[in-house]
Amino acid sequence: MLYRRDPEQGRARFFSLMIERDLFGTIRLVRNWGFVGSKGQEKVEIFPEEAQAARALEAWADAQRRKGYSDL
Repeated sequence: MLYRRDPEQGRARFFSLMIERDLFGTIRLVRNWGFVGSKGQEKVEIFPEEAQAARALEAWADAQRRKGYSDL
């Protein structure tokens, strides 16, 4: 879970990343983002291997940290 406070707007944003398996064993990277207190938006990516999903998760986390998000 990553968090960023935007002082100009007086609002806080979140960015959540999670690797999960569905009932059929499919490996999914779930991204959820939006304003704190809202449901936000969600995007799901499917990967053939967990290692690939883990690399994608780290790449997304690094990109968001460069935008000013910090670990919660």
